[in-house]
Amino acid sequence: MRWYVSIGVVLVAGMLASGDVAGVAAPGPGTQPGQRITEKESTPSVDIELIIAVDVSYSMDMDELAIQREGYAQAIVSKEFLQALKAGPNGKISITYFEWAASNDQKVIIPWRVIDGPESADAVSAEIMKTAVRRASRTSISGAIYFAIPMFDENPHRGLRRVIDISGDGPNNNGTPITPARDAALDKGIVINGLPIMVKEPSYSTMDIENLDWYYEDCVIGGPGSFVVSIKDREKFKEAIRTKLLLEVAGRTPERPIVRTAEKEPRVSCTIGEKIWQDRWGR
Repeated sequence: MRWYVSIGVVLVAGMLASGDVAGVAAPGPGTQPGQRITEKESTPSVDIELIIAVDVSYSMDMDELAIQREGYAQAIVSKEFLQALKAGPNGKISITYFEWAASNDQKVIIPWRVIDGPESADAVSAEIMKTAVRRASRTSISGAIYFAIPMFDENPHRGLRRVIDISGDGPNNNGTPITPARDAALDKGIVINGLPIMVKEPSYSTMDIENLDWYYEDCVIGGPGSFVVSIKDREKFKEAIRTKLLLEVAGRTPERPIVRTAEKEPRVSCTIGEKIWQDRWGR
């Protein structure tokens, strides 16, 4: 499912205004009873366990990195976000935020925190902004997913849903292929949503590709209700981030089944990033 920024905000605003916050998406078929939930934790205490995984590879320029950081910080304290938060069954979420680049390069910026209102939202927002912006080499979406999966077991708060929110401006070109990582998350009942950043013309020097949104839709996202919000206008960067967080917190139910890559032909090769790297560097 693809959401464009302009209609995304309108739809979310209408949904919240009408009180139509969709029901909780059920865990995936691979989730086993008691898989990560002890008897003591059997009742969910938060509406969503949300992992925000942001790309800091060199293909992202410093301005994009700064806007991305500000976008998440401002979205968390926005009136719309806090309204969506309170509309949930528990009225609170658990969130963590990390940056990623190569397969062995992930840095947690915000450990697990609970947001249950303006005060806790302000604290998380300030914590995001106080860390210096950094850049690193390579792009391993698979590495980010594999890093994120066990983080849910470290979270002391059980949620009704578990979601990995991945933003990035290019395809996987390092570490394991993307589809096994995606499927490993789906097997644990985790939903993956995508925020493909497409504000620059594709360039050989930065290893960008055409139709990055298709790549995210067919190769990266998955799980009940998963979706993509594409950023194609630098001026809409922060708006897109806010739209995406609103949809995640509101818990939109799926409008179509998610079909794994093995069951359909992707419109963009799921190994295109690895092939571009091989052609350019020969390794």
